[in-house]
Amino acid sequence: MNIAWRRQRGLGVIAAIVVLVILAALAAGIVAFSSGQQRASALDAQSVRAWQAAKAGNEWGVFQVLNGVWRSDGAANPCPVDMGAGNKIDAAPLDLTALTGFRVQVSVQCWRYKEGSSELRLYRVESIACNAPACDTAADASVAGYVERRRVVMVTGS
Repeated sequence: MNIAWRRQRGLGVIAAIVVLVILAALAAGIVAFSSGQQRASALDAQSVRAWQAAKAGNEWGVFQVLNGVWRSDGAANPCPVDMGAGNKIDAAPLDLTALTGFRVQVSVQCWRYKEGSSELRLYRVESIACNAPACDTAADASVAGYVERRRVVMVTGS
């Protein structure tokens, strides 16, 4: 009877080791899932900031267009007569890194057309916001945590 009792003493240790291994694997899975959720949440917040920075770029570009900064009424009128491809007037960076951590590239295209007896201009203001040094390079898109948002606004002016 004494020999059988000694053989069964090691079974509890093996069972405890198996339970500890299963619990450790479960804990590692929970940690991996939790960190993935935190990264996704942080990228979501960055996405909203990028959208707001692009919106600020659009508003700044529309302000520039409507106040005549990006308008050329001289001999070299940038607006073609027909509604073709449109001429790119200018592109300007808007550095919002101190406030939001994003750079914004704002560009404007212009078309002119006649409506009745008046001549109108159609401006396309595009802004691209990103959290990289330059928003037009594809190399930054492969970096983890890169966020970019693009917005386009159409404005009509005389």
